[in-house]
Amino acid sequence: MTLPFDGAISEFYQSDAPDDVRKAIKDAKKDRILNPLYPYDDRMDKGDYEAQLEDLQIELVKMQAWAKDTKARIAIVFEGRDASGKGGTIKRFRENMNPRGARVVALSKPNEREATQWYFQRYIDHLPAGGEIVYFDRSWYNRGVVEHVFDFCTPQEREHFFQQVCPFERMLVSEGIHLFKLWLNVGRAEQLRRFLDREADPLKQWKLSWIDVEGLKKWDAYSNAIRETLDRSHTAEAPWTVIRSDDKRRARINGIRAVLSHLNYTGKDTKKLGDLDPNIAGGPVVWDA
Repeated sequence: MTLPFDGAISEFYQSDAPDDVRKAIKDAKKDRILNPLYPYDDRMDKGDYEAQLEDLQIELVKMQAWAKDTKARIAIVFEGRDASGKGGTIKRFRENMNPRGARVVALSKPNEREATQWYFQRYIDHLPAGGEIVYFDRSWYNRGVVEHVFDFCTPQEREHFFQQVCPFERMLVSEGIHLFKLWLNVGRAEQLRRFLDREADPLKQWKLSWIDVEGLKKWDAYSNAIRETLDRSHTAEAPWTVIRSDDKRRARINGIRAVLSHLNYTGKDTKKLGDLDPNIAGGPVVWDA
């Protein structure tokens, strides 16, 4: 089988990955968490996860009906390192919703015309109308992290972004949009393990990109950019919820709770909703490199 990018991910694992990362992957046992900083040793029990997820998805359906009836506008930003579980979490949010009112926005790089626009302009076109829920699978925060790490923007352009992003988000909230910002964080060994799984699986290889491959070599640069971005864009009006996603099951459960707990939708069942796990989800203080 031909591997994407000529097996560059496997080559990184064999030759360039830090020794502790390589050892963690090599010695990994089923359902064990690789990140030593993660607060749990094992993945969430599958039966417990599926039961809680079903309850939460019922709450999501209630929330969507409320949004449609009241014309509420909900925008949820999903950010995080590559392979942190953004797409899978969005899928669990949406899989029982009416897709007509719950759409995903995953923009490719700007075309020639868009590159000359105000940076936020192409995202504004995708903001929710009344009754809509929009999931941004990556967002305007590309400029704070990915574009910076790969020199796709100048330092001046990035600084200009930071000067504008908080006022921009305050305007959205002031306009009445319910804005949620979720940052999914994954440990280095777990990220590489997920990349190796994708590389070996023909059904998942499409998820890999040149950015993923090159990004493996830029862990520290990403860490510095993420830390600064969280520090400079975490506000009272538009706070970040950081979700530790080494365990995808816990990440999905807590991501859904982080949104639903802040919406007063009709028929809300707080018992079924449950409480956020403060070890998994919280402000930027939860984030670790």
